[in-house]
Amino acid sequence: MPLVTRIRPLAIAVAGIAGALALGAAQQPIALAKTSPGVWEITGVPGTKAPVRECFADLGTLAQFEHRKASCNRRVLSDNETSTIIEYTCAGGGFGHSEISLITPRNLRISTQGISDNLPFNYVLQARRVGDCPKSVSASRH
Repeated sequence: MPLVTRIRPLAIAVAGIAGALALGAAQQPIALAKTSPGVWEITGVPGTKAPVRECFADLGTLAQFEHRKASCNRRVLSDNETSTIIEYTCAGGGFGHSEISLITPRNLRISTQGISDNLPFNYVLQARRVGDCPKSVSASRH
């Protein structure tokens, strides 16, 4: 049997597996499926007294709030209708572990901890959807 004939089925199988993994990675956690992207008001951000308003196109970024501007890989550890647990690692060594609880489709509780800038962090945020992202401003996409 020629080498090309033997390699082709393997290449097709590898491509299929890679496609399935990419599709699975792009899916939003079940707990966040009832929410929608937009401007979210975040309270409890360390070092701030006033709520922070930010546009989130990818709600999974809320799980890595401490590293929301960084390039990170997320992995869903647990997911159901009302909560999801996500761990993530970022380029440069930061990482975290977050639990997002769905209070209502417009209200989330985020408990997060990890390492940022070689220091530990651990805090709880409240996130409330307050509107749509402005069309002229590009949304956070991490």
